Amino acid sequence: MLDLKKIRDDPKRFRAGLRKRGRDPNAIDDALEVDRRRRELLAEIERLRAEQNRASSDIPRLKGSERDARIAEMRTLSVRLKDLEPTLAQVESSLDLLMRALPNQPDDTVPEGADASGNVVVRTWETPPAFDFPPFDHVDLGTRLGILDFERGAKASGSRFYYLRGDGVLLEMALVRLALDLLAKEGGFTVLETPMLVRTGVVTGAVGGTALDSQQTYKIEDEDLALIATSEHSLAAYHMDETLDAAALPIRYAGLSWCFRREAGSYGRDIRGLYRVHQFYKVEMFSYAHPERSRDEHEYLVRLEERFVQTLGLPYRVVFLCGADLGLTMTKTFDLETWMPGRGGYGETHSCSNAGDFQARRLGLRFRSGPRGPAEFVHTLNGTLVATSRALIAVLENGQRADGSVRLPEALVPYMGGRTELRAS
Repeated sequence: MLDLKKIRDDPKRFRAGLRKRGRDPNAIDDALEVDRRRRELLAEIERLRAEQNRASSDIPRLKGSERDARIAEMRTLSVRLKDLEPTLAQVESSLDLLMRALPNQPDDTVPEGADASGNVVVRTWETPPAFDFPPFDHVDLGTRLGILDFERGAKASGSRFYYLRGDGVLLEMALVRLALDLLAKEGGFTVLETPMLVRTGVVTGAVGGTALDSQQTYKIEDEDLALIATSEHSLAAYHMDETLDAAALPIRYAGLSWCFRREAGSYGRDIRGLYRVHQFYKVEMFSYAHPERSRDEHEYLVRLEERFVQTLGLPYRVVFLCGADLGLTMTKTFDLETWMPGRGGYGETHSCSNAGDFQARRLGLRFRSGPRGPAEFVHTLNGTLVATSRALIAVLENGQRADGSVRLPEALVPYMGGRTELRAS
């Protein structure tokens, strides 16, 4: 949630932020108008209560008609207050909804752009492989190797579900172990296996908006619970309604969890194979950072993502998301897009974002410098270290050979029992 005081102080800036996102800037004026009405009501209620208190103190000293008149005046004040207080509650509720509907303010450096075509490539690493044979995509490779079964997945659960088999399971676990070992060597991260069901308020606190997005989120019927789309949700709630010690910041976690997404409305090549599925495994980095250092923390998390992909030897590029492609809760996001021969281009495998204090305001995440320092909101950041479904695409497709076998990245060999390749059994 945005800081209402900052909006009052500089509405022009926040209107510009909505325009950068391709949204109606008048939403800022709508919120300010309701806020103006709320403050008017508060001032009137405070004035009436002050008059009521004065009348209450005057009455014991008065007699006769003066006393009767003052009592009558006090009753009138009481009736007026009873009329205004529910009106104030309604106005405050309306303001809360308007504020919750507003997205985060984009960082000033975020590029302009009407859609994903406005994203800016920041840097690239390595050259995509050139094959002397027509390359397969991961669906054909995985089926031939006997490690992916989409047909039985659809039979069991519906479209975009799948079974991983044999070496496919080992390869997924190898990717997870590689990610965890990278963080263990780096130090400073606490690994958490997170709840995969959280309260709906946690989800909206983490992703913004006024209600769950039914196009993306699986809601548990008759329960105040939803399946997480990423362990970012569970990790954001870990210190919910707590005040952290400023000296301990940044506090970094690595969350392991299954992730569940409805992905309603997806179409085209994105729904083939593993690229956009309903369930996948993920290692997510999450950081509670001091506001003055969150920009540096963002760059640090991006570098860790790059180090992971470089360890696998996979060509990738770093992309700076434009305003229209920026997530609702984020002020700034970089994606890593890894080369996928089956797509004939790059596909997003990692995302790294700074939410500023947006999530913190909704989830009550504060820090304090010393026992008497003021409580301030932390900045929260998140970044994918590995989403196994898309990592499997890149590993299989970039390592393929003409005979349908797959050369494994050297970094994964120790986790695969010393095996250097996958072949059909």
